[in-house]
Amino acid sequence: MAPVPLAGVTVVEASCGVPGGYCTKLLRDAGATVVKLEPAGGDPLRRGRDGDAAPGTDSALFRYLAAGKASRVLAAETLRGIAETADILVEDGRLTDDEIAGLRAAHPALVVVSITPYGRTGPHAGRPATEFTLQAECGSTGGRGLATESPLQAGGHIGEWVSGGYASVAALAALLRARRTGHGDHADVSMLESMASTMQTYGSVAASLFRAAGNPLTSGRTVEIPSIEPTADGWVGFCLGTGQQLQDFLLMIERPDLIDDPRFATMGERARHRDEFLDIVRTWTTKQRTADIVAFAGALRIPVADVGTPTTLTSVDHFVERGVFVANPRGGFAQPRVPYRIGEFRGEAFAPAPDVGEGDVAAGTRAPAGTADPSSRPLAGLRVLDLTAFWAGPSATLTLAALGADVVKVESHRRPDGMRFASARRAGDDRWWEWGMVYFGANPGKRGITLDLGTPEGHDLVLRLAETADVVIENFSPRVMDNLGLTWTTLHARNPRLILLRMPAFGLDGPWRDRTGFAQTMEQVSGMAWMTGRADGPPLIPRGPCDPNAGTHAVFALLAALAERDRTGAGTMIESTMVEATLNVAAESLIAWTADGREMRRDGNRGLGAAPQGVYRCAGDDAWVAVAVESTAHWAALVELLDASLPWRGDEDLAERRAAHDAIDEAVGAWCASRVAGDVADQLRQAGIPAAVVVPPAAIESDPQLEHRGFLNRVVHPVAGEHRVPGLPFRLASVTEPWIDTAAPTLGEHNAAVLGGELGLSDEELAELADKGVTGTVPG
Repeated sequence: MAPVPLAGVTVVEASCGVPGGYCTKLLRDAGATVVKLEPAGGDPLRRGRDGDAAPGTDSALFRYLAAGKASRVLAAETLRGIAETADILVEDGRLTDDEIAGLRAAHPALVVVSITPYGRTGPHAGRPATEFTLQAECGSTGGRGLATESPLQAGGHIGEWVSGGYASVAALAALLRARRTGHGDHADVSMLESMASTMQTYGSVAASLFRAAGNPLTSGRTVEIPSIEPTADGWVGFCLGTGQQLQDFLLMIERPDLIDDPRFATMGERARHRDEFLDIVRTWTTKQRTADIVAFAGALRIPVADVGTPTTLTSVDHFVERGVFVANPRGGFAQPRVPYRIGEFRGEAFAPAPDVGEGDVAAGTRAPAGTADPSSRPLAGLRVLDLTAFWAGPSATLTLAALGADVVKVESHRRPDGMRFASARRAGDDRWWEWGMVYFGANPGKRGITLDLGTPEGHDLVLRLAETADVVIENFSPRVMDNLGLTWTTLHARNPRLILLRMPAFGLDGPWRDRTGFAQTMEQVSGMAWMTGRADGPPLIPRGPCDPNAGTHAVFALLAALAERDRTGAGTMIESTMVEATLNVAAESLIAWTADGREMRRDGNRGLGAAPQGVYRCAGDDAWVAVAVESTAHWAALVELLDASLPWRGDEDLAERRAAHDAIDEAVGAWCASRVAGDVADQLRQAGIPAAVVVPPAAIESDPQLEHRGFLNRVVHPVAGEHRVPGLPFRLASVTEPWIDTAAPTLGEHNAAVLGGELGLSDEELAELADKGVTGTVPG
């Protein structure tokens, strides 16, 4: 049988809802024992987001998250008793600072993970908030949609899921440190920071770089052009991330005459000529069947996807052949499997979710602790060879670097990381490739070298580097590592303790193995885009979450594999696919369809669990406030603020409020229209109602809550100067300094330090490598 990475680890879940539930689901799926402490009436999620689960049954969403866990009724003595042998305690803010301090004092090796909307500290800690209002604050909503229309949320409560993912990483990182040092930790996870890390694309970094470059930053809302387009029989999704993909796309739609047309050369120019360009595109797409377009575009290596819906996902050939969806053991509905493979381990077998108070809870035994320096970061001493590019892979290695690993990023100067070219400077400007916004955001804290791995010298040197590494990470298309001769067999032979983490878009096998896949593609194919957009409009990509979400799941799998290697000393290979990580956090609509026959779909800014919910225009230029009324108490407070002549009592339930949503929107909109957005949000929050000003992505650089918690870290780049980059979306009690203190490396910046100082190459040998084009500091 395959070793179980987290065998023997005991987790106590003292939280309700998705973030804590998904965090502990990931830990349970990797082999941990999870005991869920619930109120006497059970986690409210048992009744579903709308509270409409049939009497005596649990919602399918709860059964997905709680599969295989045990349950106990929450009481102080229960918590104290289980904490005596627990390794990790996950809580959602219900414990006071004194209670957490008391548990940690009584159990010094215990890891406590808190997940709250803003984190436990700072001027906004304790504010009323929901995932919807946090989207407005993190810059996600403010960057989505057309400038002539209201801002749009990303559907599907994605922020709750990604927060749970980050919490699982914090939990495992702190656990590894506790096992090394004997000292536990407190991980304070902020949903706002988790969402700022995933649900917008480094708006604060872009603002900083554009200012430094002397160029204006356009902060208005945008929609990708093209993205999801109509066909003769449905929808098809495109992603044109590179100039080559744009050229191939124009050839495909039979318009090669537009290849050199400056009106359509960049995303910004296409936005300015939006109607004209989309008319050209749709003249072609609407005459083709979706399947034919997918086949044609795939052959040209244009990222393309048939837009997934809850009703179609389980019949997708790639997912069927790879066995991606399995039956829930309590209910029989379809759910995604664990999104990674560690050696032969495919995740613990799913078991039924418990009733309240059900399930055996065996006393755990903490693993013996080492005596390493307790002041060290969780991954201090870990050496990582980073062969990744774009965003998903680099976001994973950024997390590892922040947690203390020595990360050496390897690029070819002939084909550098493509994110260098999404630049704040124009092509042709001096060293313009050193101003890439996403590159800056995803790569600080690392050292960077260049090697052409297709040359004998580059191949030999990367193998020599692998001999001294603990981890090699890559996110090429699967065939690339084989073509380079960097197979698992080769690497394992050179370094038996090495862990190879592979991050393919669609997996190492299956019909889509060699398809090109970017985050936009994942959002399209997974059903995530199906949940975003106006009810009467096309699906929209959420834009952002899939890359860092894939990175988070890959880091989780790696940390679990490191826990296993600590026991056995043997390395292993991990397959962590982007599309399956996406399917796990987008699973809610599929679960609803296969469990209840309920087809969830996009509905503008409305959603489950709240009514009214929306963004409302306020006084001023493009000023909006986001409001989410989840409870009867929220509703009663809102009615009291509105005109007393309105026809509501204040005690209407969720179904009644949803039925009157249009009229309520009109009333709230009229109340907001003459008021300043910040004043409206303050007044609503003072009444206990979740509300937030809708801000553009760049505005988070001045958010006082993020400033207080040190989310944005100041670094100095040798070309672009000083700027601020996001760190990790949680704080560890053991780490008091900033997560990041060095900027992203320039191309080949550390060639001499790594190849010379560590591998021992002489100055003459380094010069010879540069002369041959094996290394370089300028893109080829």
